[in-house]
Amino acid sequence: MDYKNFTIRMLVSLIFLTFYLLLILTNFKLIFFLIIAIYFLVIMEVIIYFKNKKLLILVYLILSFISIFNIQFENNYFFYFNLMIFIIITFDIFSYIVGANIGKIKILKYISPNKTLEGFIGGTLISFSTSFVLLIIFDKNINLFSIFFIIIIILSSFIGDVIESYFKRTNNIKNSSNFLPGHGGFFDRFDSFIFAIVIYSLMYKLI
Repeated sequence: MDYKNFTIRMLVSLIFLTFYLLLILTNFKLIFFLIIAIYFLVIMEVIIYFKNKKLLILVYLILSFISIFNIQFENNYFFYFNLMIFIIITFDIFSYIVGANIGKIKILKYISPNKTLEGFIGGTLISFSTSFVLLIIFDKNINLFSIFFIIIIILSSFIGDVIESYFKRTNNIKNSSNFLPGHGGFFDRFDSFIFAIVIYSLMYKLI
């Protein structure tokens, strides 16, 4: 593992998470405008740096963006929205850590050669178990829906990452940009969210 890169990555993530926490503690509805800003930055990256399949990528992003209008950023949905964010972050971090340290079996060699079965399993187990603990801590019902919610967001996070990796592969680029130290670009950082938010919006009425 490149620990210098990992340290920079964690520092940038910590800064963003601090900003995110300030927003949700001030007014949860402000997250809607943060999401709009993120999509704007991702679309700008695609327009500037992606040459191949640009229309397909933009359609994918626009369809994902439209899904956020099915979501109301009200306090009664506060927990599950932030649980989604927590799942995405923990899965991303621990699949990266586990994969970088013990990963050997490549699962997407031609799309994303750094993804390993060990990383996927490690990220899934840690993300699932820590999310389960949050349900207990916040006294939420532990039922088939909550278990399904955690599993489907983990899978959505992984799929979103793979989709972005495919788009980068077809454009022969490593990062969507170099705007975020340790992460690459905004598309690199929010690739999992962009797909997971679509799935979340479909489950929104069941929460």
